[in-house]
Amino acid sequence: MSPRGILPAILGLLALHAPALSAQESGASEAPPVSMDMAGLYGAYDMAREASGTSWQPDSTPLEGVHEMRGAWMTMLHGFADAIYDDQGGPRGATQSFSTSMLMLMARRELSDGAFGLRLMISADPLMGASGYPLLFQTGETADGREPLIDRQHPHNLLMEAVATWSRELSAASSVFVYAGPAGEPALGPTTFMHRLSAMDDPQAPLTHHWLDSTHVSYGVVTAGYVYGQFKLDASAFNGREPDQHRYDVELRSLDSYSARLTWNAGPDLSMQLSTGHLASPEQLEPGVDVRRTAASVSYNAHAFGQWWQTTLAWGRNSPSQGSASSGWLAESALKLATTQTLFARAEHVAKDELFLPGAPLYGESFMVNALSLGYIYDFAQLGSLSFGVGGLVSAYSYPATLNAVYGDRPTSFMVFMRVRL
Repeated sequence: MSPRGILPAILGLLALHAPALSAQESGASEAPPVSMDMAGLYGAYDMAREASGTSWQPDSTPLEGVHEMRGAWMTMLHGFADAIYDDQGGPRGATQSFSTSMLMLMARRELSDGAFGLRLMISADPLMGASGYPLLFQTGETADGREPLIDRQHPHNLLMEAVATWSRELSAASSVFVYAGPAGEPALGPTTFMHRLSAMDDPQAPLTHHWLDSTHVSYGVVTAGYVYGQFKLDASAFNGREPDQHRYDVELRSLDSYSARLTWNAGPDLSMQLSTGHLASPEQLEPGVDVRRTAASVSYNAHAFGQWWQTTLAWGRNSPSQGSASSGWLAESALKLATTQTLFARAEHVAKDELFLPGAPLYGESFMVNALSLGYIYDFAQLGSLSFGVGGLVSAYSYPATLNAVYGDRPTSFMVFMRVRL
């Protein structure tokens, strides 16, 4: 398939599966009933607990997508495609129209004492070009292999996940599992922003992405874990190098990095994790620099308003082998007011030291950047299990006055978008 045929193929696959839930009058955005018929891949609990990679989320998180039984296999198909107009304010801002998307397929087969699973995730993001989309104060990765991306968010690769899983139940409350494949997410950080319920309605990536969950596309991952009741301990060996500018490639390298994570679901509405890892040479442009990353997060579902209300608080710290350590803080929340209306917000506080190229007067200096985004989406139509929505968000920033000459005085950015979700 040619690269430019990827997005139509994704939308076609979404449409192909749309009739599967057409009898559900509640809409695709509502959760199917929690049922042990949809058991998890890694233990004897409901699938609603499982999120990206081997991460957990609150047990009460709504399940989305199409779930079906096909013989001995239980399958799940979930995805979205956003068409976005982006206007970033200030002298360093830019405008661009682009699309982001994701399609995920999961299959689970019951074994006599556990389960075998397959996970595949792809994205048509490479179609937007190697330089991604404008996003003030975002940094990380490269578009040409020579200069870093600054004030832009990189696109995700065509292949985001391709793994097999195996689990064995040791008792009614405990299990062991393995998650491995050429593309996947190691046990490091919170649930990836594209899969966090508190974040998935927001079309822009967090500025703290490279402090929290940037390892979610690692080309080569092996994770082993142990589940006991509401606790999970998992550890990974993985390829620490982030993907390069060739977004259609699979860049397998040695499993030179490692991580470990402890997760506690302290009730149906609360999930907490603490993780740490050693990333060997994660940045292509700094091959001699390793990074120690530590991350902690908590996600909570409240039931006082609307259909659901999930909030995530997260902190991440990068300690490079050369240079100074830096931290990033994130608070985000999404409130499903009704079947058709969702509010979302994100606040971040992060130290940025990659805002200038070598030779610039402020090159190498670190600046504390604060960002606040508020958004809304209205789902105006339903076609089977496909939900169609329109939304918008506005973002404001604060930072040291030293940056005023470059970024202007408190620029404002906005996005408007249309979305189809399965």
